[in-house]
Amino acid sequence: MKILLGISGSSNVNLGLKLLKHLEQESFKTFCILTKGAKLSFYSENCKDLELLCKEEFKKTFFFDDDDLSAAVSSGSFKIDKTIIAPCSISTLAKIHSGFADTLLTRACAVALKERKKLILAVREMPFSTLNLEHMAKLSSLGVIIAPPVYATYPKINALEDIDNFIIGKWLDLLDIEHNLYNRWEKLK
Repeated sequence: MKILLGISGSSNVNLGLKLLKHLEQESFKTFCILTKGAKLSFYSENCKDLELLCKEEFKKTFFFDDDDLSAAVSSGSFKIDKTIIAPCSISTLAKIHSGFADTLLTRACAVALKERKKLILAVREMPFSTLNLEHMAKLSSLGVIIAPPVYATYPKINALEDIDNFIIGKWLDLLDIEHNLYNRWEKLK
């Protein structure tokens, strides 16, 4: 299986990196696109270079330049099975909704849509404007899964790491990847 992770420019790029860490533990092929916005957001929040960190931390993932529209993931013939953008900026959401394919990430999403492949958008914003909700509703009607990073309290959240694990676990669930990152819902008697 081939999974593409897009990390776009909104707050908490760290969640996307934590998801990538889990994806690298699996036996399938993992690809990643870091947008310019992701690099800027990450630097603003962490005072670190995102590309340098990724080269040091992730050895099994192949990274693509978002400006390279001729890269393999721009074609349906490359056969990406599942695409997730985490976090997904409002700008990226709007471009996907409108059919813009002016970056490698938005082109890869256009491919996922035309090939009817699983596409998950972890839209990171609050509150959502009516326009944001309309974009999400339209994409959802086309089969896109909208999965913002929202946490629940039933898994016994005690620390920030528990919140991150719950959110990443929910995304892994949507990718059909087994994990034990959070306690699942149990009805108490």
